[in-house]
Amino acid sequence: METKDIIYELRTKKGLSQEELAEKVFVTRQAVSRWENGETIPNTETLKLLSHLFDVSINTLLGSPRQLTCQCCGMPLEDSNISKEPDGFFNEEYCKWCYADGEYTLDIWKQYAEIGGKEKLEEFKSRLIHEFNTLLHIEGLPRVENLNVLSGEFINMEYTLPNGEKVKFLDDKQTYLGSQLEGEKKCYGIAANMDFLLVCAYEENGENPELVIYKKR
Repeated sequence: METKDIIYELRTKKGLSQEELAEKVFVTRQAVSRWENGETIPNTETLKLLSHLFDVSINTLLGSPRQLTCQCCGMPLEDSNISKEPDGFFNEEYCKWCYADGEYTLDIWKQYAEIGGKEKLEEFKSRLIHEFNTLLHIEGLPRVENLNVLSGEFINMEYTLPNGEKVKFLDDKQTYLGSQLEGEKKCYGIAANMDFLLVCAYEENGENPELVIYKKR
């Protein structure tokens, strides 16, 4: 849908006349009419007000020209999971689980905020990527290009040891830097923090996970 159709649909769904919408976002009724006729589109500040009023992202108002992903965990973003600032406006950089009310929620971000913020985190990610690519020498493991911040709850697989015991190596309540890599015959999951590197292999949908290596840093 185009912006003109989206604004019309949202306005009528909310039961507002063009004049009532104009009053709420501090423009004239004629301006709303021009938007809905496709003659113009709202400026950036007005888009923010419309986003807040209709509880949709600016990306949605513009017809979803971009595929939004969380810059923290890599999750695809939709209006239902985009984070918000303390004033209620959308922050289209992060999901609501990684960033809420003006603060990063994951512990690994908080750690690096104390020593330099995102820049230091990016430096650490680069070091980990180098270590995965140069130190482990795992046959079939694709080259690591990027790492996302991931919740342990979602990546903490259970592995069967040779003695039959089932164990987990991660903590559901912690966060890690990791990714999923598509190999020729199987998928690989990688995870790391300041203390270790972990690589596991598994079949489709995470079936039959196997611990490949757990290496202290």
